[in-house]
Amino acid sequence: MSTILITGGSGFIGRQLCRQLCAEGWRVIVLTRDAKQAATRLPDAVKLIETLDELPGDLVIDSLVNLAGEPLGEGRWTAAKKALFYTSRIGTTEHLCQFFATRPEPPKVVITGSAIGFYGAGDGDEAIDETAASDDNFSHQLCSQWEQSAAKFESMGCRLVYLRTGVVLGLEGALAKMLPAFKLALGGPIGSGRQWMSWIHIDDMVSLIIHSLTDSKITGAINATAPNPVQNREFASALADTLGRPAFVPMPNFAVKLLFGQMGDELLLQGKRVIPRKLQDSGFNFQYPFLQSALADVLTIK
Repeated sequence: MSTILITGGSGFIGRQLCRQLCAEGWRVIVLTRDAKQAATRLPDAVKLIETLDELPGDLVIDSLVNLAGEPLGEGRWTAAKKALFYTSRIGTTEHLCQFFATRPEPPKVVITGSAIGFYGAGDGDEAIDETAASDDNFSHQLCSQWEQSAAKFESMGCRLVYLRTGVVLGLEGALAKMLPAFKLALGGPIGSGRQWMSWIHIDDMVSLIIHSLTDSKITGAINATAPNPVQNREFASALADTLGRPAFVPMPNFAVKLLFGQMGDELLLQGKRVIPRKLQDSGFNFQYPFLQSALADVLTIK
């Protein structure tokens, strides 16, 4: 039985990952700030700890999945929020590095969170794989420093994978925020609607994490996105069709910027066409490669 330590395990992706790992027979340990609350959201088989010091000195952690991080899409990016984005990601990662540097046996594989924001915002129709250059903005700076903070694991001999994650589709997260307006026939494209949305179904997200844990050939950055990104106007149309509603109420640029400031500009009005080249080359099989089938599955889960 392999032992895995997970941070961010009670979040949207983390909970689904924990359930699947437990079902597959992994020994799952979750580091959480509130064990009592996490216990109501995770399988009984998950061991919960609130500090790394609770791990026995002779316990070998085979794998580490670091998903901790304050959500980026929750309103305007104030100076205080930006500081929290950094401490919740980089501070947590550096603490993990320091802890495992003192252990006699570090994890064999470390998978750490990142995001397609690493490539910057920008626009354009060029397909972006893991070798692409980046635009310099807040999203890139945050993701870049997050990845750099995890790079210390390589010096310990760990196989290190960075998850550059897109919009994860499930009944939580970004899609959940869109649903109320679309259900009321008040949804539509954001801004020009030409910006790309690089998305992934939650089931594929969980599967690719496990794939990355078990495939020793996967190292470095991988794009955790489906192979068929779409433009925002196509996403809006597909979501409305799935719900049986129209989608003709756009949100203009000025309204997005007025309501959300820099967050709206970088996350909502801009987007790149990101493709999962390394996952495809590794033979990973996407269960939901196309948006319509992904939305249909998510929105029929009650």
